[in-house]
Amino acid sequence: MAENRRIDEVTGTSTSGHEWDGIEELDTPMPRWWLWSLYATIVWGIAYVILYPAWPMIHGATEGVLGWSSRGQLEAEMQADAQRRAPVMNAIAATAIADLPAKPELMQAAVQGGAAAFRVHCVQCHGAGGAGVKTLYPSLTDDDWLWGGDLATIDYTITHGIRNPDHKATRTSLMPAFGRDGILDAGQIADVVSHVRVISRQEKPSASSARGAALFEANCAVCHGPAGEGGREVGAPKLTDSIWLYGGDRASITATVTEPRNGVMPRWNSRLDPVTIKMLAAYVYSLGGGEKAPAPNPAVASEGSGTEGLGADGQR
Repeated sequence: MAENRRIDEVTGTSTSGHEWDGIEELDTPMPRWWLWSLYATIVWGIAYVILYPAWPMIHGATEGVLGWSSRGQLEAEMQADAQRRAPVMNAIAATAIADLPAKPELMQAAVQGGAAAFRVHCVQCHGAGGAGVKTLYPSLTDDDWLWGGDLATIDYTITHGIRNPDHKATRTSLMPAFGRDGILDAGQIADVVSHVRVISRQEKPSASSARGAALFEANCAVCHGPAGEGGREVGAPKLTDSIWLYGGDRASITATVTEPRNGVMPRWNSRLDPVTIKMLAAYVYSLGGGEKAPAPNPAVASEGSGTEGLGADGQR
């Protein structure tokens, strides 16, 4: 196109030689600031490739002469944060969990740390505020506990979980499947349900509930107590209040007596360190349903059975 190039009379600029329907293109030089910017980005790109990870390889990427990586930076920041938190974490680790409330600042730090861990590991089942999901996961904000709601027992249940078959120290309670296994027939189950709804103040006494009372005494009182007040030694829920995990209407109670759920809670000692579990226990305790530590029971203490814990499931 060199033969088509000429100097434009109006602008004094050479044309590029392109022409279409009489319209020609001026070969206007690039602004110097633009050219220098282009050269600078080229130099910067070459320097970056040399200094930082850049070229992808089969099993990674070029490391760069500085040896920097985003993962390495994150690890360094996490280590720095761990060092910053170390004094508080060490203090929590060195304090018996039952003694945390006597140290308000340390208790508050444990609650804040537990809240962060709860948002990562527990909200999927128990909800963001610990309110639970009806018919699936229990609320942690009330004072209805299967094994107890003091700090030490909450810590034990989070540590060892509920019905984990691979762990001997796990919480275990088992309600028989009275209907599925033929222990009671449909009529007897209906009578037992009537009795339970009477003691939970949902129905008035009837002939059915009177028959159910005798069946309850023979089949249910051993775990739930003669009056249905529950039994924490075996994780049996209280049947006389209005707090129900799986529902307190007749159909729901019938389904539970026929074939109980026997839910499972993971044991967290295989996933979290003891200090994080202690902080989780402090957070759950702070949600509103925490209880004072029970008076020591010499007989239980001598056995070391650890049968207290978080109301994390049940047949309610």
